[in-house]
Amino acid sequence: MASETRERRLTSAFVTLADTLVAGYDVVDLLQTLVDTCAELLDASAAGILLADLSGELAVVASTSERSMLVETLQLSYGAGPCVECFTTGAAVTVSDIAELGDVWPGFGQAALEQGFRSVHAVPLRLRGSVIGTLNLFHASPGALSEEDMSVAQGLADVATIGILQERAIREADIAKNQLQHALDSRVLIEQAKGVIAYMRDLDMDAAFRTLRDYSRSNNLNLRDVAERVVNRSLTL
Repeated sequence: MASETRERRLTSAFVTLADTLVAGYDVVDLLQTLVDTCAELLDASAAGILLADLSGELAVVASTSERSMLVETLQLSYGAGPCVECFTTGAAVTVSDIAELGDVWPGFGQAALEQGFRSVHAVPLRLRGSVIGTLNLFHASPGALSEEDMSVAQGLADVATIGILQERAIREADIAKNQLQHALDSRVLIEQAKGVIAYMRDLDMDAAFRTLRDYSRSNNLNLRDVAERVVNRSLTL
């Protein structure tokens, strides 16, 4: 019965992602849907996505919590960690117990432990040998993902990668790069809007993001456009 329930949840997840891939789809919302889905399906405490910009530099574009976003950001500032290695090598990286890393990625290890994470699993966002980012899963307890769970994570990451690039982006690299840059630029606006909402409504950053996203969805508006209106004060949530 548990297996059947999991299978239904997984099927539903792929249907949700497929439904997101419509004309004029919102890349940022697609990636946020991916991390939310992965965290739920794989019982992760938090999940996040790193994407490479036009110059090949990684940046956080989607996250389920401020804690995981902080760990990923610090990892990028150190230039080393499981997520960075996953992007560099194009292969999945698992740290089953962060507390036992020792001298390996000390900056990342300390930051992760301080945020309450004990294990991390990073899978590449790749297509035909091209790696455009990573999907990262954080857990509060040590342990490795099962082979089945790693396959699920990679499958969801692959679907998102195809959605980002699409056929036209595969044929024309500049289009793909522009899409990724648009996603990164959108995230900057969203972070600014979260700050405005958090200040105006006395909310934490996670609650501020939920407010922003709920308004976008309930009014059938693009997440970036709503964020821009919040930042320039033409919209008060």
